[in-house]
Amino acid sequence: MSITRSIENIFKKVLPSPFAIAVLLTLITIFLAFFFTSPVGENNHLLTILSYWEKGIWNNALLVFAYQMMLILVLGHILVLSSPLNTLIGKLTQFVHSTASAVILVSVTTMMVSFFNWGLGLIFGAILARKVAESAQNRGFAINYPLVGASGYVGLMIWHGGISGSAPLKVAESGHIQGIMSGLSDPTIIAQLPDSIAFDQTVLSTFNLSLFAILLVLVPTLLFFIAKRAPTTPTNLPIYSPDNSTKTHLKGAEKLDQSNVLGIGFGLLVMLAFFYRYWDALGSLSITPNLLNFFMLGLAFLLHKNFKNFLHALEEAIKGATGILIQFPLYFGIMGIMRESGMVVYISDFFVSISTTQTLPIFTFISAGLVNIFVPSGGGQWAIQGPIVIESALKLGVGLPKAIMALSYGDQITNMLQPFWALPLLGITKLKAREILPYTLLLMLLGSIVYIVGLLLV
Repeated sequence: MSITRSIENIFKKVLPSPFAIAVLLTLITIFLAFFFTSPVGENNHLLTILSYWEKGIWNNALLVFAYQMMLILVLGHILVLSSPLNTLIGKLTQFVHSTASAVILVSVTTMMVSFFNWGLGLIFGAILARKVAESAQNRGFAINYPLVGASGYVGLMIWHGGISGSAPLKVAESGHIQGIMSGLSDPTIIAQLPDSIAFDQTVLSTFNLSLFAILLVLVPTLLFFIAKRAPTTPTNLPIYSPDNSTKTHLKGAEKLDQSNVLGIGFGLLVMLAFFYRYWDALGSLSITPNLLNFFMLGLAFLLHKNFKNFLHALEEAIKGATGILIQFPLYFGIMGIMRESGMVVYISDFFVSISTTQTLPIFTFISAGLVNIFVPSGGGQWAIQGPIVIESALKLGVGLPKAIMALSYGDQITNMLQPFWALPLLGITKLKAREILPYTLLLMLLGSIVYIVGLLLV
């Protein structure tokens, strides 16, 4: 593992914080736009570019998108902090008797949950890894805790190809594809774009489900063989109990927050409204961010039973969204510059010049992986790179669903290298990034092979 540790040390020295990266990318984009794009009329070129930046930051459609993505993370986190899911996690740990059995259990369940919701899967995997270590302590056997922690992070290498994936969710919304390309492509071409791309062409396509099934077998298999050779490590962890379900003595209207009748009743009302509003969309597999978030909101009230537990979980969950709250507008500002200055067209022309119909998905995959190292947000990356991918695919005649999934695969796979989204997991497990990175790097190599081969064969 000396090579992976060396790589981790290099990234630790040269990679700044995600917020600093967003600021640096903003400055670089302004610089490139100033020197490589043409001024508009007699206006000051720099001031014009800054106006593009400001326009992008406060783009209403993108701000709605940012809030949708934050809710996916927060509501998923709230769900996994509920007592029923914590009870389930506790029961799952009873099947663990060694590191080998632990990594299989943690990786398989985490990937399955993450396919439904990446925020839910991230916290589920973290708590399950922590509970496995606590169970090993109580039952008197040693495990390789960093390897188990890495197993709890594998959901982030399949999430963007899942139901909560930013790109597949957005293109499933009516008018999104044409909206994101407005002002970039020729109006006659934009008119030919589909109004939306349903999930049966992206996330729930035979191609994507096959790749997910392959990884669902290969990832735990690789972790199993590593576990057979990895040394065990001692742990000394206190019991992690995130759910505060104890009742305090309140008076008058304050009792409403602790009323299970009111909490469950409101949850049932939300679910009734959900099925009435989205029944047809569910039947046609038109999964959208609003559909997913509305379902998780109702389910969260039902699982937490009362508002006190729900709000306690919300207070804990909102911490994980602080990083993307301010970064999303910065990425939207970058997108505003690239869109209005014409840089998106220049970049797409470059990819077209070096690609063929067969190789464009591979270049998209690789470029998305590189971009994700610096823009560790699937939503932010789609805002920046999505128009480039669509424009390039249109020019080379590559199917939009395949191009969009190629971006999704590239974005998610380098999460195993860029530990930004591992921060909640590291906080819960009390592990360090350098402890799990040697294992996640191996998983990144495995996943890259699977995705590249898949994109070449289809």
